[in-house]
Amino acid sequence: MSVGSHLPAQLLADRLRVSRSPVNDALAYLAEKGLLTREPNRGYFLAQEVSKSPGLLKEAGQAKSDAVTDAYFRIAEDRLRGELPDEFSEAQIKQRYGLTPAQLTAVLGRIANEGWIEKKPGYGWEFSSMLTTADSLLQSYRLRLALEPAALLEPNYHLPAHVIARCRAAEKHLLEGGIKTDTADQLHDRGVRFHESLVEGSGNPFFIDAIRRVNRVRRLLSYRSMQDRSRYKQHCEQHLHLLDLLERERNEEASQLMHKHLSSTLRNLKKISNILKP
Repeated sequence: MSVGSHLPAQLLADRLRVSRSPVNDALAYLAEKGLLTREPNRGYFLAQEVSKSPGLLKEAGQAKSDAVTDAYFRIAEDRLRGELPDEFSEAQIKQRYGLTPAQLTAVLGRIANEGWIEKKPGYGWEFSSMLTTADSLLQSYRLRLALEPAALLEPNYHLPAHVIARCRAAEKHLLEGGIKTDTADQLHDRGVRFHESLVEGSGNPFFIDAIRRVNRVRRLLSYRSMQDRSRYKQHCEQHLHLLDLLERERNEEASQLMHKHLSSTLRNLKKISNILKP
């Protein structure tokens, strides 16, 4: 777009497939930063070349990301503390956490995708009853203990070389310092990607669907367990050993190691169960 171009809110909303509300929030933000001008009764116009404002665009994206992530963790912590009711309205969350409409949509969308809230018929939202106690996190690991070792023994199990390489690189990153520097989000996602990748090698859609479902809903308590990262070095070493065994098609040994690996994690979580309590 050239300087002076008109940015119609409805046209942008249609193109981005969202309502006008988040578009208007974005336009107002960019006008506040000087990238756009607003003319009464006419709308927003481009005030300067976008190519001359890369820092501003990066700042805008980061600001939204930080606000949504911050609200996400505050909602998670308040829910674990029992400070949020089972059912709530969007207005309550927006006011309590000081969110814009766009931020509210983003944070509720993220939480709903992870499975710990769902939309009520007609109006409002409700929290899932799953995984809000230390016992429920331990139960999820017992399910994984039954499922993941068995997945490695499926007929025609195959883990592609590029998947092994990607998983190995992620574990080495953690051992080289990522355990201390990565965020809780990054640590959780790394573990999820590793275990889901190994289960996907089974080719069994029932195993794959089950592990994805349990991973979505255990995230909430998983973050709290990361307050103690002392066990992560051992986790990484066990993950690398699992990859070595699967690469050499020694699946029986890999299955036994997976059982040992998850059993060890289960024991460690019991030791830090006080962290998981409200």
